[in-house]
Amino acid sequence: MSKPFTITTAISYPNGRPHIGHAYEVIATDAVARFQRMMGRDVFFQTGTDEHGLKMAQTARDRGIEPRELADEMAGYFKVMNERLNISHDRFIRTSEPDHHRASQAIWQAMEANGDLYLGRYEGWYSVRDEAFYDEKEITDGEGGVKLSPQNTPVEWTVEESWFFRLSAYQDRLLALYESQPDFIRPDSRRNEILRFVEGGLSDLSVSRTSFDWGVKVPGSDGHVMYVWVDALTNYLTGCGYPDDADRMARYWAEGGDITHIIGKDIVRFHAVYWPAFLMSANLPLPKQVFGHGFLLNRGEKMSKSVGNVADPMELADRFGVDQLRYFLLSEVTFGNDGSYSAEAIVQRSNSDLGNAFGNLAQRTLSFIAKNLDGRLPMIHGHDAADGELLALLDKTIRTDMPAAFAELAPSVAIEAWLRACFACNQYIDAQAPWALRKTDAERMETVLATLYIAIAQLAVGILPVIPASASALLDHMGVPQDKRSYDAIGDHWYSALAESDFVLAAPKPLFPRLELPAEVA
Repeated sequence: MSKPFTITTAISYPNGRPHIGHAYEVIATDAVARFQRMMGRDVFFQTGTDEHGLKMAQTARDRGIEPRELADEMAGYFKVMNERLNISHDRFIRTSEPDHHRASQAIWQAMEANGDLYLGRYEGWYSVRDEAFYDEKEITDGEGGVKLSPQNTPVEWTVEESWFFRLSAYQDRLLALYESQPDFIRPDSRRNEILRFVEGGLSDLSVSRTSFDWGVKVPGSDGHVMYVWVDALTNYLTGCGYPDDADRMARYWAEGGDITHIIGKDIVRFHAVYWPAFLMSANLPLPKQVFGHGFLLNRGEKMSKSVGNVADPMELADRFGVDQLRYFLLSEVTFGNDGSYSAEAIVQRSNSDLGNAFGNLAQRTLSFIAKNLDGRLPMIHGHDAADGELLALLDKTIRTDMPAAFAELAPSVAIEAWLRACFACNQYIDAQAPWALRKTDAERMETVLATLYIAIAQLAVGILPVIPASASALLDHMGVPQDKRSYDAIGDHWYSALAESDFVLAAPKPLFPRLELPAEVA
Protein backbone atom coordinates (compact mmCIF):
# COMPACT_ATOMS: atom_id res chain seq x y z
CA MET A 1 0.00 0.00 0.00
CA SER A 2 1.48 3.36 -1.01
CA LYS A 3 1.98 6.03 1.64
CA PRO A 4 -0.42 8.99 1.82
CA PHE A 5 0.41 12.04 -0.29
CA THR A 6 0.14 15.59 1.05
CA ILE A 7 0.33 18.52 -1.34
CA THR A 8 -0.23 22.23 -0.74
CA THR A 9 -0.18 25.50 -2.57
CA ALA A 10 1.15 28.57 -0.87
CA ILE A 11 -1.73 30.29 0.89
CA SER A 12 -2.65 33.46 -0.99
CA TYR A 13 -2.40 36.88 0.60
CA PRO A 14 -5.90 38.29 0.08
CA ASN A 15 -5.41 42.05 0.27
CA GLY A 16 -6.67 42.04 -3.34
CA ARG A 17 -8.68 39.77 -5.62
CA PRO A 18 -7.06 36.69 -7.16
CA HIS A 19 -5.10 37.10 -10.39
CA ILE A 20 -3.99 34.60 -13.03
CA GLY A 21 -0.80 33.79 -11.08
CA HIS A 22 -2.91 32.47 -8.20
CA ALA A 23 -4.94 30.43 -10.66
CA TYR A 24 -1.82 28.98 -12.29
CA GLU A 25 -0.41 27.70 -9.00
CA VAL A 26 -3.63 26.11 -7.79
CA ILE A 27 -4.42 24.55 -11.20
CA ALA A 28 -0.96 22.96 -11.38
CA THR A 29 -1.25 21.66 -7.82
CA ASP A 30 -4.74 20.35 -8.53
CA ALA A 31 -3.48 18.41 -11.56
CA VAL A 32 -0.82 16.69 -9.46
CA ALA A 33 -3.32 15.91 -6.68
CA ARG A 34 -5.78 14.44 -9.21
CA PHE A 35 -2.99 12.35 -10.75
CA GLN A 36 -1.97 10.94 -7.38
CA ARG A 37 -5.58 10.03 -6.58
CA MET A 38 -5.78 8.25 -9.93
CA MET A 39 -2.72 6.26 -8.86
CA GLY A 40 -4.74 5.00 -5.90
CA ARG A 41 -3.13 7.16 -3.23
CA ASP A 42 -4.73 8.72 -0.17
CA VAL A 43 -4.28 12.41 -1.03
CA PHE A 44 -4.64 15.48 1.16
CA PHE A 45 -4.62 18.68 -0.90
CA GLN A 46 -4.75 22.02 0.90
CA THR A 47 -4.94 25.61 -0.28
CA GLY A 48 -6.27 28.76 1.33
CA THR A 49 -5.64 32.34 2.40
CA ASP A 50 -2.99 34.00 4.57
CA GLU A 51 -5.05 36.66 6.30
CA HIS A 52 -2.89 38.34 8.94
CA GLY A 53 -0.16 40.95 8.80
CA LEU A 54 0.41 44.65 8.34
CA LYS A 55 -0.69 44.78 4.69
CA MET A 56 -4.13 43.46 5.56
CA ALA A 57 -4.45 45.89 8.45
CA GLN A 58 -3.41 48.82 6.26
CA THR A 59 -5.70 47.83 3.37
CA ALA A 60 -8.65 47.47 5.75
CA ARG A 61 -7.90 50.85 7.35
CA ASP A 62 -7.70 52.52 3.95
CA ARG A 63 -11.15 51.14 3.12
CA GLY A 64 -12.60 52.09 6.49
CA ILE A 65 -13.39 48.51 7.54
CA GLU A 66 -12.05 46.01 10.06
CA PRO A 67 -9.37 43.50 8.99
CA ARG A 68 -11.74 40.61 9.70
CA GLU A 69 -14.32 42.07 7.32
CA LEU A 70 -11.68 42.46 4.61
CA ALA A 71 -10.45 38.90 5.17
CA ASP A 72 -13.97 37.48 4.94
CA GLU A 73 -14.65 39.33 1.70
CA MET A 74 -11.37 38.48 -0.01
CA ALA A 75 -11.27 34.84 1.09
CA GLY A 76 -14.68 34.53 -0.54
CA TYR A 77 -13.22 35.59 -3.92
CA PHE A 78 -10.50 32.92 -3.67
CA LYS A 79 -13.05 30.26 -2.76
CA VAL A 80 -15.19 31.21 -5.75
CA MET A 81 -12.12 31.08 -8.02
CA ASN A 82 -11.28 27.58 -6.84
CA GLU A 83 -14.82 26.38 -7.38
CA ARG A 84 -14.96 27.94 -10.85
CA LEU A 85 -11.63 26.38 -11.88
CA ASN A 86 -12.70 22.92 -10.67
CA ILE A 87 -10.05 22.72 -7.96
CA SER A 88 -10.35 19.48 -5.96
CA HIS A 89 -8.84 20.69 -2.68
CA ASP A 90 -9.66 18.77 0.47
CA ARG A 91 -9.40 21.86 2.67
CA PHE A 92 -9.49 25.58 2.10
CA ILE A 93 -7.75 26.97 5.17
CA ARG A 94 -8.00 30.49 6.51
CA THR A 95 -5.34 31.57 8.98
CA SER A 96 -7.93 33.52 10.95
CA GLU A 97 -9.59 30.24 11.99
CA PRO A 98 -9.37 29.30 15.70
CA ASP A 99 -7.75 25.90 15.07
CA HIS A 100 -4.97 27.62 13.11
CA HIS A 101 -4.34 30.01 15.99
CA ARG A 102 -4.00 26.97 18.29
CA ALA A 103 -1.54 25.33 15.90
CA SER A 104 0.56 28.50 15.56
CA GLN A 105 0.73 28.97 19.30
CA ALA A 106 1.62 25.29 19.75
CA ILE A 107 4.60 25.43 17.38
CA TRP A 108 5.69 28.70 19.02
CA GLN A 109 5.67 27.05 22.44
CA ALA A 110 7.58 24.05 21.07
CA MET A 111 10.28 26.35 19.61
CA GLU A 112 10.41 28.30 22.87
CA ALA A 113 10.75 25.08 24.88
CA ASN A 114 13.70 24.16 22.68
CA GLY A 115 15.44 27.41 23.65
CA ASP A 116 15.19 28.95 20.17
CA LEU A 117 13.15 32.07 20.98
CA TYR A 118 14.37 35.12 22.87
CA LEU A 119 13.14 38.68 23.42
CA GLY A 120 15.18 41.50 21.91
CA ARG A 121 14.98 44.71 19.92
CA TYR A 122 14.66 44.74 16.15
CA GLU A 123 16.32 47.42 14.09
CA GLY A 124 16.46 46.77 10.38
CA TRP A 125 14.85 46.82 6.97
CA TYR A 126 11.28 45.60 6.60
CA SER A 127 9.13 45.27 3.47
CA VAL A 128 5.43 45.70 4.11
CA ARG A 129 4.60 44.26 0.68
CA ASP A 130 6.66 41.09 1.25
CA GLU A 131 5.93 40.88 4.99
CA ALA A 132 9.66 40.16 5.24
CA PHE A 133 12.78 41.39 7.03
CA TYR A 134 16.00 41.78 5.04
CA ASP A 135 19.70 42.06 5.94
CA GLU A 136 21.61 45.21 5.04
CA LYS A 137 23.63 43.25 2.46
CA GLU A 138 20.41 42.46 0.54
CA ILE A 139 19.24 46.07 0.22
CA THR A 140 19.77 48.11 -2.95
CA ASP A 141 19.15 51.78 -3.79
CA GLY A 142 16.17 52.64 -5.96
CA GLU A 143 15.07 55.85 -7.60
CA GLY A 144 14.53 58.86 -5.36
CA GLY A 145 16.51 57.38 -2.50
CA VAL A 146 14.04 54.54 -1.96
CA LYS A 147 15.60 51.40 -0.51
CA LEU A 148 14.61 48.14 -2.20
CA SER A 149 14.47 44.48 -1.20
CA PRO A 150 15.73 41.64 -3.42
CA GLN A 151 12.16 41.53 -4.79
CA ASN A 152 12.40 45.26 -5.73
CA THR A 153 9.79 46.16 -3.12
CA PRO A 154 10.26 49.24 -0.91
CA VAL A 155 11.69 48.64 2.55
CA GLU A 156 11.42 50.79 5.67
CA TRP A 157 13.79 51.07 8.60
CA THR A 158 11.91 49.53 11.52
CA VAL A 159 12.66 49.71 15.24
CA GLU A 160 10.59 47.80 17.78
CA GLU A 161 10.73 45.17 20.52
CA SER A 162 10.58 41.71 19.00
CA TRP A 163 10.90 38.04 19.71
CA PHE A 164 13.72 36.43 17.74
CA PHE A 165 14.19 32.90 16.44
CA ARG A 166 17.75 31.51 16.57
CA LEU A 167 17.95 30.88 12.83
CA SER A 168 21.73 31.24 12.95
CA ALA A 169 21.91 28.02 14.98
CA TYR A 170 20.41 26.04 12.10
CA GLN A 171 22.83 26.90 9.30
CA ASP A 172 24.78 23.64 9.46
CA ARG A 173 21.66 21.50 9.88
CA LEU A 174 20.03 23.14 6.87
CA LEU A 175 23.11 22.64 4.70
CA ALA A 176 23.21 18.99 5.80
CA LEU A 177 19.54 18.67 4.83
CA TYR A 178 20.16 20.06 1.33
CA GLU A 179 23.14 17.73 0.86
CA SER A 180 21.38 14.59 2.09
CA GLN A 181 18.16 15.35 0.19
CA PRO A 182 19.13 16.99 -3.13
CA ASP A 183 15.47 17.03 -4.22
CA PHE A 184 14.30 18.88 -1.11
CA ILE A 185 14.35 22.11 -3.15
CA ARG A 186 13.38 22.02 -6.82
CA PRO A 187 14.11 22.93 -9.51
CA ASP A 188 17.91 23.06 -9.29
CA SER A 189 18.03 26.81 -9.97
CA ARG A 190 16.06 27.46 -6.75
CA ARG A 191 18.20 24.98 -4.83
CA ASN A 192 21.37 26.76 -5.92
CA GLU A 193 19.97 30.15 -4.86
CA ILE A 194 19.10 28.85 -1.40
CA LEU A 195 22.46 27.13 -1.00
CA ARG A 196 24.27 30.39 -1.71
CA PHE A 197 22.03 32.27 0.71
CA VAL A 198 22.52 29.84 3.59
CA GLU A 199 26.24 29.40 2.96
CA GLY A 200 26.56 33.19 3.24
CA GLY A 201 25.53 33.03 6.88
CA LEU A 202 22.16 33.27 8.63
CA SER A 203 21.03 35.98 11.03
CA ASP A 204 18.50 35.40 13.78
CA LEU A 205 15.00 36.14 12.58
CA SER A 206 12.52 38.61 14.06
CA VAL A 207 9.31 36.64 14.59
CA SER A 208 6.92 39.05 16.33
CA ARG A 209 5.54 42.55 15.88
CA THR A 210 4.09 45.11 18.28
CA SER A 211 3.16 47.84 15.76
CA PHE A 212 -0.18 46.17 14.87
CA ASP A 213 -2.48 43.59 16.46
CA TRP A 214 -4.07 41.78 13.49
CA GLY A 215 -2.46 38.39 13.90
CA VAL A 216 -1.94 35.38 16.14
CA LYS A 217 -1.14 36.44 19.68
CA VAL A 218 2.24 35.34 21.03
CA PRO A 219 1.60 33.06 24.02
CA GLY A 220 2.36 34.81 27.32
CA SER A 221 3.68 37.99 25.70
CA ASP A 222 1.24 40.89 25.82
CA GLY A 223 1.24 43.20 22.84
CA HIS A 224 3.07 40.83 20.51
CA VAL A 225 1.58 39.13 17.46
CA MET A 226 3.46 36.56 15.43
CA TYR A 227 5.41 37.70 12.41
CA VAL A 228 3.26 36.59 9.55
CA TRP A 229 5.59 33.88 8.22
CA VAL A 230 5.53 31.85 11.45
CA ASP A 231 1.76 32.03 11.39
CA ALA A 232 1.43 31.51 7.62
CA LEU A 233 3.78 28.54 7.26
CA THR A 234 2.12 26.72 10.14
CA ASN A 235 -1.08 26.44 8.09
CA TYR A 236 0.34 23.27 6.54
CA LEU A 237 0.42 21.64 9.97
CA THR A 238 -3.02 22.92 10.92
CA GLY A 239 -4.61 21.07 8.02
CA CYS A 240 -2.79 17.89 9.01
CA GLY A 241 -4.23 17.94 12.52
CA TYR A 242 -1.52 19.68 14.55
CA PRO A 243 -1.38 19.78 17.53
CA ASP A 244 -4.41 17.80 18.71
CA ASP A 245 -5.10 15.07 16.12
CA ALA A 246 -2.20 12.64 16.39
CA ASP A 247 -3.80 10.09 14.05
CA ARG A 248 -4.25 12.65 11.29
CA MET A 249 -0.69 13.92 11.76
CA ALA A 250 0.59 10.34 11.52
CA ARG A 251 -1.26 9.96 8.23
CA TYR A 252 -0.50 13.25 6.47
CA TRP A 253 2.57 14.74 8.21
CA ALA A 254 4.72 11.80 9.24
CA GLU A 255 8.47 11.33 9.39
CA GLY A 256 9.50 10.25 5.91
CA GLY A 257 6.08 11.19 4.56
CA ASP A 258 5.41 12.29 0.99
CA ILE A 259 4.74 16.00 1.55
CA THR A 260 5.13 18.55 -1.25
CA HIS A 261 4.76 22.34 -1.16
CA ILE A 262 4.04 24.04 -4.51
CA ILE A 263 4.97 27.73 -4.23
CA GLY A 264 6.11 30.72 -6.27
CA LYS A 265 9.83 31.24 -6.74
CA ASP A 266 9.70 34.52 -4.78
CA ILE A 267 8.89 32.76 -1.50
CA VAL A 268 11.25 29.79 -1.73
CA ARG A 269 13.49 31.18 1.02
CA PHE A 270 10.69 31.20 3.56
CA HIS A 271 9.73 27.61 2.74
CA ALA A 272 13.21 26.15 2.26
CA VAL A 273 15.10 27.99 5.05
CA TYR A 274 12.76 29.34 7.72
CA TRP A 275 10.16 26.57 7.56
CA PRO A 276 12.47 23.55 7.97
CA ALA A 277 14.32 25.42 10.74
CA PHE A 278 11.04 26.02 12.60
CA LEU A 279 10.11 22.36 12.18
CA MET A 280 13.52 21.17 13.36
CA SER A 281 13.23 23.41 16.41
CA ALA A 282 9.76 22.05 17.21
CA ASN A 283 10.93 18.45 16.65
CA LEU A 284 8.42 17.94 13.86
CA PRO A 285 8.86 16.04 10.56
CA LEU A 286 10.05 17.93 7.48
CA PRO A 287 8.30 18.01 4.11
CA LYS A 288 9.81 15.92 1.35
CA GLN A 289 9.97 18.68 -1.25
CA VAL A 290 9.57 22.40 -1.87
CA PHE A 291 8.96 23.21 -5.56
CA GLY A 292 9.31 26.84 -6.63
CA HIS A 293 7.50 27.48 -9.90
CA GLY A 294 8.13 30.48 -12.12
CA PHE A 295 6.08 33.60 -12.77
CA LEU A 296 3.30 33.86 -15.31
CA LEU A 297 3.89 36.83 -17.59
CA ASN A 298 1.38 38.79 -19.67
CA ARG A 299 2.80 38.79 -23.21
CA GLY A 300 6.27 38.47 -21.69
CA GLU A 301 5.82 41.28 -19.16
CA LYS A 302 5.47 40.91 -15.41
CA MET A 303 1.94 41.68 -14.26
CA SER A 304 1.48 44.96 -12.44
CA LYS A 305 -1.57 46.86 -11.25
CA SER A 306 0.09 50.13 -12.22
CA VAL A 307 0.66 48.90 -15.79
CA GLY A 308 -2.89 47.55 -15.91
CA ASN A 309 -2.02 44.10 -17.24
CA VAL A 310 -3.20 41.98 -14.29
CA ALA A 311 -5.54 39.31 -15.65
CA ASP A 312 -8.65 38.10 -13.85
CA PRO A 313 -8.75 34.28 -14.08
CA MET A 314 -12.54 34.32 -13.85
CA GLU A 315 -12.78 36.48 -16.97
CA LEU A 316 -10.38 34.18 -18.82
CA ALA A 317 -12.35 31.09 -17.76
CA ASP A 318 -15.62 32.69 -18.86
CA ARG A 319 -14.14 33.79 -22.18
CA PHE A 320 -12.24 30.66 -23.18
CA GLY A 321 -13.55 27.86 -20.94
CA VAL A 322 -12.23 26.40 -17.70
CA ASP A 323 -10.65 23.29 -19.20
CA GLN A 324 -9.21 25.28 -22.09
CA LEU A 325 -7.54 27.64 -19.62
CA ARG A 326 -6.28 24.77 -17.46
CA TYR A 327 -4.88 22.98 -20.50
CA PHE A 328 -3.17 26.08 -21.83
CA LEU A 329 -1.45 26.96 -18.55
CA LEU A 330 -0.18 23.42 -17.95
CA SER A 331 0.90 22.72 -21.52
CA GLU A 332 2.39 26.08 -22.44
CA VAL A 333 4.62 26.61 -19.41
CA THR A 334 7.45 24.30 -18.38
CA PHE A 335 6.75 23.94 -14.67
CA GLY A 336 9.53 25.65 -12.75
CA ASN A 337 10.27 28.25 -15.45
CA ASP A 338 8.61 31.57 -16.17
CA GLY A 339 5.90 31.42 -18.80
CA SER A 340 3.83 33.81 -20.86
CA TYR A 341 0.19 33.92 -21.85
CA SER A 342 -2.02 35.92 -24.18
CA ALA A 343 -5.50 35.61 -25.64
CA GLU A 344 -4.01 34.62 -28.99
CA ALA A 345 -1.90 31.87 -27.44
CA ILE A 346 -4.84 30.43 -25.47
CA VAL A 347 -7.04 30.36 -28.58
CA GLN A 348 -4.32 28.82 -30.75
CA ARG A 349 -3.40 26.11 -28.25
CA SER A 350 -7.01 25.19 -27.51
CA ASN A 351 -8.04 24.99 -31.15
CA SER A 352 -4.99 23.04 -32.31
CA ASP A 353 -4.55 20.58 -29.43
CA LEU A 354 -7.93 20.16 -27.80
CA GLY A 355 -10.13 20.98 -30.78
CA ASN A 356 -8.27 19.43 -33.71
CA ALA A 357 -5.95 16.77 -32.31
CA PHE A 358 -8.25 15.31 -29.63
CA GLY A 359 -11.77 16.67 -29.92
CA ASN A 360 -12.05 16.11 -33.66
CA LEU A 361 -10.64 12.59 -33.30
CA ALA A 362 -13.34 11.72 -30.76
CA GLN A 363 -16.06 13.53 -32.68
CA ARG A 364 -15.54 11.82 -36.02
CA THR A 365 -14.97 8.37 -34.52
CA LEU A 366 -17.96 8.39 -32.19
CA SER A 367 -20.22 10.07 -34.75
CA PHE A 368 -19.31 7.38 -37.27
CA ILE A 369 -20.21 4.62 -34.79
CA ALA A 370 -23.46 6.32 -33.77
CA LYS A 371 -24.51 6.83 -37.39
CA ASN A 372 -23.28 3.68 -39.14
CA LEU A 373 -23.71 1.12 -36.35
CA ASP A 374 -26.77 2.73 -34.75
CA GLY A 375 -24.74 3.25 -31.59
CA ARG A 376 -23.80 -0.42 -31.21
CA LEU A 377 -20.16 -0.68 -30.20
CA PRO A 378 -18.01 -2.34 -32.88
CA MET A 379 -16.63 -5.80 -32.27
CA ILE A 380 -12.96 -6.80 -32.55
CA HIS A 381 -12.29 -9.34 -35.32
CA GLY A 382 -8.57 -9.88 -34.76
CA HIS A 383 -6.01 -7.09 -34.52
CA ASP A 384 -3.35 -6.59 -37.19
CA ALA A 385 0.11 -5.05 -36.79
CA ALA A 386 -1.09 -1.43 -37.15
CA ASP A 387 -3.68 -1.94 -34.40
CA GLY A 388 -1.14 -3.55 -32.10
CA GLU A 389 1.38 -0.81 -32.72
CA LEU A 390 -1.14 1.91 -31.86
CA LEU A 391 -2.42 0.15 -28.74
CA ALA A 392 1.15 -0.48 -27.55
CA LEU A 393 1.95 3.21 -28.00
CA LEU A 394 -1.18 4.23 -26.08
CA ASP A 395 -0.43 1.76 -23.31
CA LYS A 396 3.11 3.07 -22.87
CA THR A 397 2.01 6.71 -23.04
CA ILE A 398 -0.89 6.48 -20.62
CA ARG A 399 0.41 3.88 -18.18
CA THR A 400 4.12 4.71 -18.13
CA ASP A 401 5.15 8.03 -19.69
CA MET A 402 2.42 10.29 -18.35
CA PRO A 403 2.49 8.95 -14.78
CA ALA A 404 6.27 9.32 -14.70
CA ALA A 405 6.03 12.95 -15.83
CA PHE A 406 3.27 13.86 -13.37
CA ALA A 407 5.19 12.18 -10.55
CA GLU A 408 8.15 14.44 -11.40
CA LEU A 409 5.90 17.54 -11.30
CA ALA A 410 6.27 18.00 -15.04
CA PRO A 411 2.71 18.39 -16.38
CA SER A 412 3.86 19.93 -19.67
CA VAL A 413 5.98 16.82 -20.34
CA ALA A 414 2.98 14.59 -19.60
CA ILE A 415 0.87 16.64 -22.00
CA GLU A 416 3.53 16.47 -24.73
CA ALA A 417 3.45 12.66 -24.51
CA TRP A 418 -0.35 12.70 -24.60
CA LEU A 419 -0.41 14.97 -27.65
CA ARG A 420 1.98 12.69 -29.54
CA ALA A 421 -0.42 9.83 -28.86
CA CYS A 422 -3.30 11.96 -30.19
CA PHE A 423 -1.32 12.59 -33.38
CA ALA A 424 -0.66 8.84 -33.72
CA CYS A 425 -4.38 8.12 -33.43
CA ASN A 426 -5.17 10.69 -36.12
CA GLN A 427 -2.54 9.18 -38.42
CA TYR A 428 -4.06 5.74 -37.76
CA ILE A 429 -7.63 6.75 -38.60
CA ASP A 430 -6.49 8.52 -41.78
CA ALA A 431 -4.46 5.49 -42.87
CA GLN A 432 -7.14 2.90 -42.02
CA ALA A 433 -10.03 5.00 -43.42
CA PRO A 434 -12.99 3.23 -41.78
CA TRP A 435 -15.36 5.19 -44.05
CA ALA A 436 -13.82 3.36 -47.02
CA LEU A 437 -13.75 0.01 -45.20
CA ARG A 438 -17.51 0.32 -44.64
CA LYS A 439 -17.96 -0.48 -48.34
CA THR A 440 -15.26 -3.14 -48.70
CA ASP A 441 -14.57 -4.90 -45.37
CA ALA A 442 -17.14 -4.44 -42.59
CA GLU A 443 -15.27 -6.65 -40.10
CA ARG A 444 -12.04 -4.71 -40.53
CA MET A 445 -13.98 -1.47 -40.18
CA GLU A 446 -15.33 -2.64 -36.84
CA THR A 447 -11.88 -3.63 -35.60
CA VAL A 448 -10.48 -0.24 -36.56
CA LEU A 449 -13.34 1.57 -34.84
CA ALA A 450 -12.98 -0.60 -31.73
CA THR A 451 -9.26 0.13 -31.64
CA LEU A 452 -9.98 3.84 -31.88
CA TYR A 453 -12.69 3.62 -29.19
CA ILE A 454 -10.22 2.03 -26.79
CA ALA A 455 -7.55 4.59 -27.67
CA ILE A 456 -9.86 7.58 -27.21
CA ALA A 457 -10.90 6.28 -23.79
CA GLN A 458 -7.26 5.89 -22.84
CA LEU A 459 -6.49 9.42 -24.01
CA ALA A 460 -9.41 10.78 -21.99
CA VAL A 461 -8.22 9.01 -18.84
CA GLY A 462 -4.66 10.19 -19.39
CA ILE A 463 -5.67 13.84 -19.57
CA LEU A 464 -8.20 13.72 -16.70
CA PRO A 465 -5.96 15.63 -14.23
CA VAL A 466 -5.65 18.51 -16.71
CA ILE A 467 -9.16 18.82 -18.16
CA PRO A 468 -11.28 16.90 -15.63
CA ALA A 469 -14.73 18.16 -16.66
CA SER A 470 -14.33 17.60 -20.41
CA ALA A 471 -12.54 14.26 -20.07
CA SER A 472 -15.10 12.99 -17.55
CA ALA A 473 -17.98 14.04 -19.80
CA LEU A 474 -16.42 12.14 -22.71
CA LEU A 475 -15.84 9.02 -20.62
CA ASP A 476 -19.42 9.20 -19.33
CA HIS A 477 -20.68 9.47 -22.91
CA MET A 478 -18.57 6.48 -23.92
CA GLY A 479 -19.80 4.35 -21.01
CA VAL A 480 -16.32 3.75 -19.59
CA PRO A 481 -16.76 2.30 -16.07
CA GLN A 482 -15.69 4.46 -13.15
CA ASP A 483 -13.33 1.79 -11.85
CA LYS A 484 -11.40 1.88 -15.13
CA ARG A 485 -10.63 5.61 -14.97
CA SER A 486 -7.12 5.30 -13.62
CA TYR A 487 -3.73 4.96 -15.25
CA ASP A 488 -3.41 1.39 -14.07
CA ALA A 489 -6.88 0.19 -15.05
CA ILE A 490 -7.50 1.79 -18.44
CA GLY A 491 -5.91 -0.86 -20.66
CA ASP A 492 -8.21 -2.53 -23.18
CA HIS A 493 -9.70 -5.34 -21.05
CA TRP A 494 -12.86 -3.40 -20.21
CA TYR A 495 -13.91 -2.97 -23.83
CA SER A 496 -15.24 -6.41 -24.69
CA ALA A 497 -17.64 -6.45 -21.75
CA LEU A 498 -18.95 -3.01 -22.68
CA ALA A 499 -19.33 -3.93 -26.36
CA GLU A 500 -21.27 -7.08 -25.43
CA SER A 501 -23.57 -5.23 -23.03
CA ASP A 502 -26.73 -3.27 -23.85
CA PHE A 503 -24.81 0.00 -24.01
CA VAL A 504 -25.78 2.23 -26.94
CA LEU A 505 -23.57 5.14 -27.95
CA ALA A 506 -25.49 8.34 -28.56
CA ALA A 507 -24.38 10.85 -31.18
CA PRO A 508 -21.71 13.03 -29.55
CA LYS A 509 -21.65 16.80 -29.17
CA PRO A 510 -18.41 18.65 -29.94
CA LEU A 511 -16.18 18.68 -26.86
CA PHE A 512 -14.24 21.81 -27.72
CA PRO A 513 -16.09 24.28 -29.95
CA ARG A 514 -13.67 26.41 -31.92
CA LEU A 515 -12.56 29.52 -30.05
CA GLU A 516 -12.38 32.90 -31.74
CA LEU A 517 -10.17 35.79 -30.72
CA PRO A 518 -11.94 38.48 -28.72
CA ALA A 519 -12.79 41.50 -30.87
CA GLU A 520 -10.37 43.78 -29.01
CA VAL A 521 -7.34 41.64 -29.98
CA ALA A 522 -8.52 40.18 -33.29
